[in-house]
Amino acid sequence: MRRNLYAAATFIGVLGSLGIGSILLDRKSAVQAATVMAPRFEVNPMWPKPLPNHWILGQTIGVSADAQDHIWIIHRASSLEPGEVHATTNPPTAQCCAAAPPILEFNQEGDLIGHWGGPGQGYDWPFNNHGITVDYKGNIWIGGNGRGTPPGGSAAARTDGRQATQDEGQIAGVTGYFNDSMVLKFTQDGKFLMQIGKPGKSRGSNDTENLRLPAKTFVDKTANEVYVADGYGNHRVIVYDAETGKYKRHWGAYGHKPEDVDLGPYKPDAPPAQQFRNPVHCAELSNDGFLYVCDRANDRIQVFQKDGKFVKEMFINKQTLGSGSVWDITFSRDAQQKYLYIADGENGRVHIVDRQSLELLTSFGEGGRQPGEFYGVHSIATDSKGNIYTTETYRGQRVQKFVYKGMASVTKKDQGVVWPKIKTQ
Repeated sequence: MRRNLYAAATFIGVLGSLGIGSILLDRKSAVQAATVMAPRFEVNPMWPKPLPNHWILGQTIGVSADAQDHIWIIHRASSLEPGEVHATTNPPTAQCCAAAPPILEFNQEGDLIGHWGGPGQGYDWPFNNHGITVDYKGNIWIGGNGRGTPPGGSAAARTDGRQATQDEGQIAGVTGYFNDSMVLKFTQDGKFLMQIGKPGKSRGSNDTENLRLPAKTFVDKTANEVYVADGYGNHRVIVYDAETGKYKRHWGAYGHKPEDVDLGPYKPDAPPAQQFRNPVHCAELSNDGFLYVCDRANDRIQVFQKDGKFVKEMFINKQTLGSGSVWDITFSRDAQQKYLYIADGENGRVHIVDRQSLELLTSFGEGGRQPGEFYGVHSIATDSKGNIYTTETYRGQRVQKFVYKGMASVTKKDQGVVWPKIKTQ
């Protein structure tokens, strides 16, 4: 009898242990499932290498990676102050410095391996270049957001004789002269291929022949179509054949027909605007065929099908005023493009978002001029290894590289400066 009771007690104890163990395992699994993972990055403060010829950068307003993982940037020489370019006076008043050519190409080691750009025969170089895209064929596309000077006029002249520079803020109205009503296409060695639009010819957001201060382009390799975020003067996305420049289609916010009306100041607590505010700052197509559009001053991304049908939207730092929070986007380089990276120039951050749920997972960066900090982070791109590259406008005037370090648990919503880990002996 005692032996049977002992056996029964032992059996019940084993069952209890198994039950408790099962509960603990379930809890552990739940905790693991609840752990949010996201890509992790560290700034490389040694990239790129110093430029030759006493060259320096002005407002650096575009970045793109090609199939060889070469990094292309575009900047504005006209934004440099007279005191920054003493080497260009006649005679030179000092050894430093001179503006670098507008378009620069770097290899993975940070060496400058190519440079070109500026006015030439057969095309109209933008008054104020803006954005750079390397398409799937290796061609280079640029836009512009400069008002310029009307023929016979001097509305944008400066007393120092240099070009006026359009700032990055919203244009309150859309009247007046707009020089940069075009996008340009070049080969990688700077040979001109095509121009869509003519300077000063825009008739507004439903003009299919001309643009109005276009911010950025993206080329769809499946249909060979170029999507234009158009832009600082217009309120739309417009699509052309990337080979012929033939018009295909266009739309505004929520897929509406775009309207050129002044929406007034952005108010975070007001109902979402039914039109894009200026600037419509980017249009990036995912591998699965969804177009992500930066409605910058409205602090939002809108997602569309290729035909302009609205799918969904998300807001980033919705209380952000000024120039807005959604400046540029790029995708992670896994096959599913699981993550969306957002350059937030007003708050000095890069945000990491789950692309399917549009949930903000974590952010990195801080306002400032040291490596890993941002002063007007304007554009963002990734290479095939998953590294992030950013450029900065205003007085930021630089390109930075953030090295992909694999996946990690999200322990902070705001990581601050992602400085490299220092090895100690």
